[in-house]
Amino acid sequence: MIAISACLIGDNVRYDGSHKLNDELRHLIQENKAIAICPEVLGGLTTPRPPAEIVGGDGFDVWEGRAKVVATTGEDVTDAFKQGALKALEILQAHQCTAVILKSKSPSCGMFKIYDGTFSGELKSGDGVSSALFMKHGIKVADESNWKAQLGFLSF
Repeated sequence: MIAISACLIGDNVRYDGSHKLNDELRHLIQENKAIAICPEVLGGLTTPRPPAEIVGGDGFDVWEGRAKVVATTGEDVTDAFKQGALKALEILQAHQCTAVILKSKSPSCGMFKIYDGTFSGELKSGDGVSSALFMKHGIKVADESNWKAQLGFLSF
């Protein structure tokens, strides 16, 4: 079983209340080959909500206490991001998910590149809070742009 970011299957859970529907990924849900998760919603964040970015590092640094997640309002939302990631991990483990397809650039689900913490639209190398936790627990991560190549070991 795999999991997919809920915004990628058409759920309106993004910070701005929208989604980033990918019909091919939604089809995997409809065929019961995947489950949908949204760590930010699982962490108690509302939809819509102020945009947030990781300041001082990336998701791995958040787990080590060296970085935090801050909203454009200045509110520290680190705890909500961490709690959502932990709840998402529990769901992945309960469903024996071996891989996740996540939304790129997100402070929660991004991988390889995330926004740089200045709210300028610039990217930096790094992973989101949830993707870092999933990787630490041996779950394969991929993003919506290249998931077939990144998860080529799986047959769909």
